[in-house]
Amino acid sequence: MVEVTYERWDGAEAAHQLDRFLSAYEEVYVEPPYCEGPRDVAEFIERFHRQAQRPGFRLALALDGGTETLGFAFGYLLPADTRWWEGLFEPQPDHFTQETGKRTFVIIELAVRQPWRRRGMATELHTRLLEGLEAERVTLTMRPEPEAAPAQVAYANWGYRKIGRTQPWDEAPVYDSMVLDLND
Repeated sequence: MVEVTYERWDGAEAAHQLDRFLSAYEEVYVEPPYCEGPRDVAEFIERFHRQAQRPGFRLALALDGGTETLGFAFGYLLPADTRWWEGLFEPQPDHFTQETGKRTFVIIELAVRQPWRRRGMATELHTRLLEGLEAERVTLTMRPEPEAAPAQVAYANWGYRKIGRTQPWDEAPVYDSMVLDLND
């Protein structure tokens, strides 16, 4: 049995870890409902480099004893001038969408390679990513398709609640927008 280890990086150190998990990203996101190809991966790489520069950026990896990445998660603090909430189909009140730069941590990616799913790895990645976080809440988006049902169940078990549906940009698919209150 493989011993799984976990590592987490913050800020600039995290930004230099892309090569450690890019092949896992490609493997996970070629699957339905994502069906990503080379152009999508190139866009992901560009986004990652921008996101890794944001305040509060964190990355967590699950490794098979140190070399092969089995899963990954990353996110950052939403800035005060974020447009994160603008794509919601069901607009929320201003007191909900107002950001300070420290209020909300957004999980951009949380994924585990297929052979390693249903072993608690996503839960551990989620825990490690949020460990010591001083934000009030966490947000993320997830695909609503049936193929994403296991993730939907996991998020519900972790305490996330759906606040509506969102389309972050014009060509984007529609996602469920989820929030986890950390101070409850």
